[in-house]
Amino acid sequence: MADEALVVIDLQNDFCPGGALAVAGGDEIVPLVNDMIRHADHVVLTQDWHPAGHSSFASSHPGAQPFTVIEMPYGQQTLWPDHCIQGSLGSDFHSGLAWTKAELVIRKGFRPAIDSYSAFFENDHATPTGFAGYLRERGIDTLTLVGLATDFCVGFSALDAVSHGFKTTVRLDACRGIDLNGSLDAMLQRMRDAGVTLEDQLSD
Repeated sequence: MADEALVVIDLQNDFCPGGALAVAGGDEIVPLVNDMIRHADHVVLTQDWHPAGHSSFASSHPGAQPFTVIEMPYGQQTLWPDHCIQGSLGSDFHSGLAWTKAELVIRKGFRPAIDSYSAFFENDHATPTGFAGYLRERGIDTLTLVGLATDFCVGFSALDAVSHGFKTTVRLDACRGIDLNGSLDAMLQRMRDAGVTLEDQLSD
């Protein structure tokens, strides 16, 4: 188990019911994630961490509506409601999350001009977070991903993990998705095609 890590993606207030970008049932996974944390030798958290006025916010683009897609210098970008603003209550981890065991917190989305879904790269798929190097230096080669949201930050983190050579599993019962215009099924297929192991203990 020493070469395995549990990566908890963005289990923050703004992604849970009542938050600015709530994922349906986002808080339901907290007890299961806590149980997985208890049994994990290594735990890493990611935290969406946007400055106010971030370029991925619809409010930063006059006349734009949340959940529409625009072209940015790095490619297509979904516009979101203002969320996970640095230091806000919404950016805090869910109050029920047993986060204290975490050995590392990867903050992402802090560059004002570019969004970041993945724990490994900004959305240009070229600017690294340094996470892969950290894992390699620690001798960790196997990852299990849980958290929010399946079809965005969890999914893109899993795809990048596999591309870096990590053995990667996503526990679907410990994730919840947004599902914008079929994005959930599309991401599940992308993960399968890339070699991500998808597990769902509820259906086993």
